This record gives sequence, C-alpha cells and structure tokens, in this order.
Amino acid sequence: MQVRIGVQNVPKELVVDTAQSADEVQDALADALSRPGGILALQDRRAGRIVVPAERVGYLEISEDEQRNVGFGSQYA
Repeated sequence: MQVRIGVQNVPKELVVDTAQSADEVQDALADALSRPGGILALQDRRAGRIVVPAERVGYLEISEDEQRNVGFGSQYA
C-alpha cells in the first residue's frame, strides 16, 4: 500500500510504502485527529516510521500496490 501525505506548509509530499491496509491508515488518521495534539504514525515497510502532527495533515492519498511488468517481452505471447 502506498500512502502520500500532504503536510501543510511543506511543498513536498511524504510517500510511505506500508503493509497497513487502507482502512488501518484511515483509522489511524481519524484517531489522531480526535485527540488534542494527536500524531499520525505509519510504519514503513523498510522498518522506518513516519510521524506527522495530525493537525498538519492536508490530505492522504491511499493507493493499492501496482503490479509491474518487467522485461521486454509481450504479456500476450
């Protein structure tokens, strides 16, 4: 799952590759927003962690992992 996070007053978005489901990511944001001073924390697949103050999140874009074809051959052989 790839999550793009737009942070207020930051020109570049954060991109997180996570094993969490879309519902888990959405619930984590909702939980963080419900608490004063809440933080959104997502676990990256590369054993990292992204932590953003929830009040600064401008948007989340959640997309499924894409299947990528590698090589020079046609998929219709």
